Amino acid sequence: MKTGFITNSLVNQGQRDITFIADWAAAQGFETLEIGPSIPIDEKTFNAVLSQGKISFSAFIYCRNFLSEKAEEAEKFRAGLLERIRSAKKFGIEKVICSTGVTGASFSREHPAGFHGEASLDAVAELFKGFAEEAEKNEVKLCFENCPLMGNIATSPWFWDLLFEKIGSNRVGLVYDPSHLVWQFIEPYNLILQYRDRIFHVHGKDCEVDPQSLKRIGILQHFSQKQDSLNAPHGNQKNLWWRYRLPGLGDLNWSKIVSRLYEIGYTGVISIEHEDPVWSGSEEKVKAGLLLAKKHIGQYL
Repeated sequence: MKTGFITNSLVNQGQRDITFIADWAAAQGFETLEIGPSIPIDEKTFNAVLSQGKISFSAFIYCRNFLSEKAEEAEKFRAGLLERIRSAKKFGIEKVICSTGVTGASFSREHPAGFHGEASLDAVAELFKGFAEEAEKNEVKLCFENCPLMGNIATSPWFWDLLFEKIGSNRVGLVYDPSHLVWQFIEPYNLILQYRDRIFHVHGKDCEVDPQSLKRIGILQHFSQKQDSLNAPHGNQKNLWWRYRLPGLGDLNWSKIVSRLYEIGYTGVISIEHEDPVWSGSEEKVKAGLLLAKKHIGQYL
């Protein structure tokens, strides 16, 4: 297995120069980069980086609401995903990571949590049948993020099964991010064995639940604008009873995760996704956090 990280980690600190990011990553022993949506797809620049042979590109990631009720927005997002599917092969990229999209029908006052993902299922399946055909033509795999944000219903094993059955393509699978399972109280280890044929990519991110806050707030309320709640990089929102952490600093057992990945024969990338508020705030802290995560995961590889 290889270690890499998502370029968003440094883009969020204002660093959008892929040449700079790649040079720093290679110098620190990272083997690959996952290219986020804020990095322009520039063939000349990408080829110049890759030609040095110091680092590869593991995936494109483009999570957007492809079923937005704003027609122009949805069209723009779909075009962005298609661009990545069609250009990935040029750069040796085998995976394109995305969300599913969500229709307005999923937002209902009648639902206890205000969100009913299954109402978007048919629309998602119809849309992704077309994307899967493009993936087949361009020899790439589509990986659903399991993050319950950014217009997404691929958030749990129950939804994964529904989506895979309805889309009906072996080009569609998962980027396995166990951090999102922690705060949903979904068992994260044995799922690796159960979805061995659908795990195409792995995100290295952890999560920490604050049990005392949870007991006071309950599971239905996640976010607040209050400044005294747990920090998290979601705009101005603050997580109330959980927060994302770097691997080794949260509730997950990464020895167990890596062991399970070896057990299923996974030989791909663990791509670190840095959304840890403790190790954020400056480029220097973010870089230090990436290296902490790399060291923690690396001891089990």
